[in-house]
Amino acid sequence: MYLNDIFTVPVNLAGLPGISIPAGLDKNNYPLGLQIIGRPFDEQGILDIAYSMEEKINFKLKTNDWWIKWVKINT
Repeated sequence: MYLNDIFTVPVNLAGLPGISIPAGLDKNNYPLGLQIIGRPFDEQGILDIAYSMEEKINFKLKTNDWWIKWVKINT
């Protein structure tokens, strides 16, 4: 198990709906995500919240933009 799984596995085991949305960049310009966790069987609620937050955050970075930069730095 990867160390980052510690933040997602408990939610999955509890059967809670969750979603991750893009939330900006860190100080190294790597993408950050925001995990939203809802009440049991409230999938529509977290989808509504995620949709509203994505519109407000307005994060438009293309995946290949940061990935290409990361590959260049780390190879």
